[in-house]
Amino acid sequence: MIVEICANSYASAYNSEKAGAHRIELCSELTVGGITPSFGLLKQVVENLKIPVFVLIRPRSGNFTYSDVEFDIMKKDIALSKELGCQGIVSGVLNLDNTIDVTRTKELIEFTKPLPFVFHRAFDWVPDVFVALQDLIDIGVKRVLTSGQEISAFEGLETLKKLKNYAKDDITILPGGCITLENAIKFKQAGFNEIHCSLTEFKSSKYSPKIKMNSDTHFDETRLGISDLNKIKALLKSIS
Repeated sequence: MIVEICANSYASAYNSEKAGAHRIELCSELTVGGITPSFGLLKQVVENLKIPVFVLIRPRSGNFTYSDVEFDIMKKDIALSKELGCQGIVSGVLNLDNTIDVTRTKELIEFTKPLPFVFHRAFDWVPDVFVALQDLIDIGVKRVLTSGQEISAFEGLETLKKLKNYAKDDITILPGGCITLENAIKFKQAGFNEIHCSLTEFKSSKYSPKIKMNSDTHFDETRLGISDLNKIKALLKSIS
């Protein structure tokens, strides 16, 4: 069984290789579901480790519907990832109604070639998983990462098995989301050939900060925070 580790840092990538994991999905900021890793992190991992690296291409947190500029950034990040020598890309785009944006996702697939393309957990937001899965099959996606539309893949196991039966050999269902030491065997018993997990251990800092840098407001996935043009103008005017 292939074990893919969701690695959010060089230390996570290093531990994945040292432990014998088969592949990593390299990203940053798991607190928001992962975003594209920095150039420095990607370069450090690719140059110093031998484990296959699939790179998450997600330019920001929040939803999976992107502006033209954001989409261009995604393509630039894919080009950079290919140039640095990664082995695959993990990405995807949704429409405003959370259906698969077939046109843009297909464009990302073409831009990714000859590397394999994985559709990420935006799949867990789609209104109909079977319609979405067929869309991905039709445009040539070979693997989709999903929890079966539940908080954890274990809770979504029945849906995952239905997706696997539907997929046959046309696309690989990659279960991911809170897979643990205790429940990983359940996915092998259910006939899955791959799993995705982070197996994160949290280490406390020596000192507690006086204020927290995390923002509850920015963790709201129903809202997208953008620096406001008019507010910036007003502030500049107020101090001029």
